[in-house]
Amino acid sequence: MSTTTPISMADVARHAGVSAQTVSRVSNGAPGVKGPTRERVLRAMRELKYRPNSAARALKRGSFRSIAVVLSDLSSTGNLRTLRGVVEAAAASDYSVTVRTLGALTNESLRGAFDRLSESAVDAAVLLVEMDASAELNLDTLPLDRLVIVDSHAATAFPVVDSDQAAGARQAVDHLLALGHRGIHHVSGPARSFSSRARAAAWRERIEERGLYAPDLIQGDWSAESGYQAGHRLADLGSATAVFVANDEMALGLLRAFGERGVRVPEDISVIGFDDIELAPNFPVPLTTVHQDFDRVGALCVETVLRQIDSGVVTPGLTVVPTRLVVRASTSAPD
Repeated sequence: MSTTTPISMADVARHAGVSAQTVSRVSNGAPGVKGPTRERVLRAMRELKYRPNSAARALKRGSFRSIAVVLSDLSSTGNLRTLRGVVEAAAASDYSVTVRTLGALTNESLRGAFDRLSESAVDAAVLLVEMDASAELNLDTLPLDRLVIVDSHAATAFPVVDSDQAAGARQAVDHLLALGHRGIHHVSGPARSFSSRARAAAWRERIEERGLYAPDLIQGDWSAESGYQAGHRLADLGSATAVFVANDEMALGLLRAFGERGVRVPEDISVIGFDDIELAPNFPVPLTTVHQDFDRVGALCVETVLRQIDSGVVTPGLTVVPTRLVVRASTSAPD
């Protein structure tokens, strides 16, 4: 047989001495083929180096066993760790994952990404963006209607999975208040970020509920460099006894700035972060922070889209993953 001619199912059937229908049943894992016959077909496949056409089989069963993740970028820790959770959960269910990054976060870039996905072999998608997708992005016209959203607002026709951003911020502020702090500042993430706004709002509400003054927040952009700049601003103010930082990377930059200015942590000022990244226990001062279970968020996204694939029904609603406070050495009672 010519090596340039693709091996067909009929070739395997002739080699094994069975019908093409039997080869098809073995190829698709269907029941009803006796053990010796199944082994003879599998042996013929190996000998002929036959590879079943996975795309054709996917069309027959109506599923490609593939999930897309569309995300704003791969630079943030939250995006990467949630993506890892999706990939691991998908692999456990024998699904592959296709990743698309948007770059500029606009309706045009989102539509372009989903148009490309509609031409690819994917069954559903996870949308992971920082902005309030239901308010700022037009999701109703997307060509792929099996979708779950992460880190956004619940007012959407699609299901949303998110960490409890507000509860995490309250845990941080309550910890500082319990230690006796009253001048609690906040370094936020970018204004366009839904999670940044949710954490900042919960910080302000919690402080005002106690009848305390909530100072103007200092806005960062999630980067350690923006935390470094915020640290110098807080050192110049000299009035803060504690600061709640909206993510751990900005907290790292903050600690660097404080070190340069001779501000001791936690003796002069307590610092608390958000995310509990893997490096947090190994910061110059081990960081008290709010732990997000990114793996659980990713796993719930996969569970949600698999239900959509199996049932054909997309049910809107919000699934919230709890956060928890992790206390380390960067917080203490004010001196």
